[in-house]
Amino acid sequence: MADEPKVPPQPAPAAKPPAPPVAAGGAAKAEHKPPAPAAPTGPTDPAPPADKPVPAFITALQASVPDAVTQVSYWVGDWTVIVPGTRLLDVARHFKAAGFDFCSDVTAVDWPQRPQRFDVVYSLYSIRDKHRVRVKVRAAEQERVPSVSEVWPAANWLEREVYDMFGVAFVGHPDLRRMLMPEDWQGHPQRKDYPLEGPGELLMENPLDWLRLRQAAHEAEIE
Repeated sequence: MADEPKVPPQPAPAAKPPAPPVAAGGAAKAEHKPPAPAAPTGPTDPAPPADKPVPAFITALQASVPDAVTQVSYWVGDWTVIVPGTRLLDVARHFKAAGFDFCSDVTAVDWPQRPQRFDVVYSLYSIRDKHRVRVKVRAAEQERVPSVSEVWPAANWLEREVYDMFGVAFVGHPDLRRMLMPEDWQGHPQRKDYPLEGPGELLMENPLDWLRLRQAAHEAEIE
């Protein structure tokens, strides 16, 4: 009769971790959780590295419009100049004369914890020189920002979108009104304190109900 195969010894089971300490009342102590990090109050707007020279189109702006640039920032290949709203038009006219003939975008960022809660950002491009630069203006809740639509007509609808989504008003704009939301819409959807469900006065499960409500009000005005 053949010998039976030998079975290798099995490893001992791993020890169980110790049970959490029990409080005097008999319940286990709750696991300690670190406090949630504070909400950011704004971007860092990092300064350019020491080995990165400031381009000539920015130094020319600093020389031509003194005290207009409060900060120069460089991040992932893009240059940004931060200017006060009172000098925005001076900076815009300088850049337009310097060859930045295309305003490709106007947008905003909302930082509710900051006194100047809005960053209004203009993205400019020089078709001739193939240079890009951003101009950033910080504005408080009720602070009005000068419109640059007279310098770059393309900014007309871009500023209207910022007004519609964020509520930033532009002084001197030729036609400042909503362009995405209805005229009677309450609030500005891209503000960070805007309710995710929409404004409470118009909160309905079915969007068609809201449209019917508007239509009924419109028909009542006609009658």
